[in-house]
Amino acid sequence: MSAARTSRPRIDSSAIELFGLRTLPELKPGDDLAGLISDALRRENRELRSGDVLVVAQKVVSKAEGSVVRLSGVKPSDLARSWARTLREDSRFIEVVLRESRRVIRMTERALIVETRHGFICANAGVDRSNVRDAGTVTCLPLDPDRSAQRLSERLRKLTKARAAVIVSDTFGRPWRLGLTNVAIGAAGLAVLEDLRGTRDASGRKLQGTILAVADELAAAAGLAMKKAAQVPAVIIRGFPFVRARDAARQLIRPASEDMFR
Repeated sequence: MSAARTSRPRIDSSAIELFGLRTLPELKPGDDLAGLISDALRRENRELRSGDVLVVAQKVVSKAEGSVVRLSGVKPSDLARSWARTLREDSRFIEVVLRESRRVIRMTERALIVETRHGFICANAGVDRSNVRDAGTVTCLPLDPDRSAQRLSERLRKLTKARAAVIVSDTFGRPWRLGLTNVAIGAAGLAVLEDLRGTRDASGRKLQGTILAVADELAAAAGLAMKKAAQVPAVIIRGFPFVRARDAARQLIRPASEDMFR
C-alpha cells in the first residue's frame, strides 16, 4: 500500500475553512467544468489559491463527461428483469447497474451491493437518479475519476494560476455504520494516505497500523457544505496543509488479499 511518509505540519483546526460554490449551472455533456467553476468563482467573489483543495461532486463531473444514460435506450436482460422484480425496481435501471459492475457481492431488498469496474464497493454501482432533471436519465460514475481530477486540476491551473489539489467525491454507505458520507473516488495533487506507522503518539507509544485516509477525510469535510437540496457541487477547502504528491484515489481501495470481509 502506497502512503506518504512525510508528516503534515501541525494543524490549527480553527484555520481550516470551507467555501461552497453555489452558482454552478446545470451541467450537460461537453461542458467545460473548469471554465464554469472559474466563472462561479468570479460571480461569488471567491478565488482559488495555491494550497487549496477543491472537492467536486461526482455528479457534475459525470454530467460534463457524458457519463449519463437515458433509460429509454436500455434493453434489460433476463437477469435484470428477474432482479428488478425482487427489488421492485425499474429493470432498465438494474441493467445499467449490472453493466457498471465487475461483480455483484450481495442483493438486498433495497439495493445491489457491487464491485464497480473501478474496484469500488458500493450500492448500485454508483448509478444514481438524484439531482438529475430528466426523470428518464441516470448518471454513472466517471470512467476514470483519477484522470478526471487530474484534467480538472490542470485546466484550473491554466485558468486561475492556482496550484490546487482536486478531489472528486461521491457519497457512500459504510459497513457497520448508519448514514452516508462523502469519500474520494478521484484525486490529483495530494497524498491520499498518510502512513503514521512507526511514529509515536502523544504518550510515546509506537503506532503499528495507523494509516490516515486523508483524501476521504477531506471529501467528508466538504460534504458538510454539499447538501443535496442546496445545489453546492463544489467546495474549496483552505488551510489544510496537505502533502503534495502524484497519488491517485484508487490507492485507497484495499487490496482483495488484505480484505477479510469479501
